[in-house]
Amino acid sequence: MSQSAETNSASDIRSDHWVDRFAPARVRPYLRLARIDRPIGTWLLLLPCWWGLALATSSLPGTNWPNPWYFVLFAVGALVMRGAGCCWNDIMDRDFDGRVARTALRPIPSGDISVRQAIAFMGFLMLIGLLVLVPFNLYAGVVAVSSLVLVVIYPLMKRVTYWPQFFLGLAFNWGALVGWVAVTGGLSTPVILLYAAGIAWTLGYDTIYAHQDKEDDAMIGLKSTALKFGDQTRIWLWVFYGATVALLATAGWAAGLSWLYFAFLVAGAVQLAWQSASIDIDSPADCLAKFHSNRLFGFIVLAGMIAG
Repeated sequence: MSQSAETNSASDIRSDHWVDRFAPARVRPYLRLARIDRPIGTWLLLLPCWWGLALATSSLPGTNWPNPWYFVLFAVGALVMRGAGCCWNDIMDRDFDGRVARTALRPIPSGDISVRQAIAFMGFLMLIGLLVLVPFNLYAGVVAVSSLVLVVIYPLMKRVTYWPQFFLGLAFNWGALVGWVAVTGGLSTPVILLYAAGIAWTLGYDTIYAHQDKEDDAMIGLKSTALKFGDQTRIWLWVFYGATVALLATAGWAAGLSWLYFAFLVAGAVQLAWQSASIDIDSPADCLAKFHSNRLFGFIVLAGMIAG
């Protein structure tokens, strides 16, 4: 019998979520493994996909609104592929997760799901992800499948480098390339700039996230930008978020967006500046709140791309 989440206040397993209230008992561990109870990761994976779609659509003459069907397909794809990525991450990190208070009650280290069951569930999610690609052009499918290389190597990076957040950025923002290619059929300068902006954004928000685990990570020998930057984190957030805004502005200019996009981007810049100026890196609750606030930033940028 695994330990209940209520007995560990540091756990990231929520005991008041609809998963516990409504999902059948046998299904709950799988939903938790896929992080259905913590959708922020899905949003942060999905929003760059929608950015790519919106920027590509806005850059084409005679087009106004992104294809809503593509928006739905990318939402389903982000949900299942984020879940598959979490399965892989938890399989690879199962020994470490059991030694960290925040992750000790996750389904694999707690014994609710075996490694074999997790692999089978991951395969099921990846099959759905492949089916989502069928309506898109072949090039978009090839670009999407290529991201699996990054998904596979990411969990290993925290063992060998203080920059695992960079590799997360490579993986989490790959959808921007897929979204652009799904509309245009090829890659070009605006989406490369957009992809780089997403990587810088991820370096910022995941450094904030990593501060929740910095003491445990240091104790068990894992690396992160939070440990590398330490008390200098706030300075680095200004650097990463400043690069994010600059690259987004350049991407919008290269795509020929109107002044409305840049007006929205100013609002987004204010949101990032608020994070950088007010972050308390020694408060896990504040770090989590600032991390979650990046969904708002993502929607501000998306609205600007559509308006522009």
